[in-house]
Amino acid sequence: MTKEKVTIQHIADALGISRNTASKALNGNEGIPDETRSKVIRKAIELKYKQFAYMESDGLLPRKTGNIALLTTNMPDSSHFGSPLISGLEKRVSAEGYNLSIHIVREDERDALRLPNNFDVSAVDGIVCIELFDREYSELLNNLNIPVIFVDCASDIDFSSFEADILLMENEHSVYQLTRSLLDNGYDRIGFVGDYRHCKSFGERWMGYNRALLEAGLSMSPSFSILDEDRFFLFENDWMEQRLKQLDELPDAFVCANDFIAIRLMKALKSSGFSIPDDIGVTGFDNASASKIVEPHLTTVHIYSSDMGIKAAEMLLSRIRYPEQPYQVVHVQTRPMLRESANHAAAASMLHA
Repeated sequence: MTKEKVTIQHIADALGISRNTASKALNGNEGIPDETRSKVIRKAIELKYKQFAYMESDGLLPRKTGNIALLTTNMPDSSHFGSPLISGLEKRVSAEGYNLSIHIVREDERDALRLPNNFDVSAVDGIVCIELFDREYSELLNNLNIPVIFVDCASDIDFSSFEADILLMENEHSVYQLTRSLLDNGYDRIGFVGDYRHCKSFGERWMGYNRALLEAGLSMSPSFSILDEDRFFLFENDWMEQRLKQLDELPDAFVCANDFIAIRLMKALKSSGFSIPDDIGVTGFDNASASKIVEPHLTTVHIYSSDMGIKAAEMLLSRIRYPEQPYQVVHVQTRPMLRESANHAAAASMLHA
């Protein structure tokens, strides 16, 4: 005897609701309460209705309550790539029924390996870390037995043994391309500006820069690179000007670890009477809003920040649902942006080639 085909009416009758309500719940109509939608989907799975016959209720339905904690040592402003990243993250986790709470890790808390005062471990379902580049503090968070994802991470973290998911923008290949474009535009001596030990992304950008030089038969020269600790770039207003004066010689171009450093460098070069890009070329990374305003416009790398936020949320939600899956290290594609600061004429011809 042929088994009777399950219809929406069967689901409605089993729950004592109208066929119209059941249909709207299965089709995602926003006017249906979450509790009703959950009951309808569970019943569709139970009765094996159409595509729901192959699904399981665990992990499928939105949770009524839940909390994702974002931890950072430095709350990004509107010009930082982290601002649209947080927006994409919040949008994705809220669609799954989670709230996003933000916690600032102060320097004394980081040094003492203490959690923020307002961080309640028992109320957190998952953790997202941005701008948190201390390995020991990262290990502390891993030991909480809460799913955690790091958006970028400490430079000395070993991917093979680190038990957490990591999301990065693509760094090495894009900076390799920028450095190659400088070489192709006639810049033979190229320095690097930035602390490659600051975070994993800076380290990968450093690797891309060095790989391009190596393939060209060149090597990095400390005599015209600025590799000092990151704190100097942040807290001393005239530090870049003073550091340029201390260089044994100036290169033909500088590859900078990010746009903030590149723009500070451009200002220092201009104040010393140098023309960009005629005397010295400059590249950055991030495609910050200021990179399109500074004169000349900055050659840089575009980050798909909002998409990275969505991806971070999806990776964390997957970890919450399937905690035993292998840990992932994921790179999201970036895009070099060739502009006037690194020989506009040659860059323009490359873009239209």
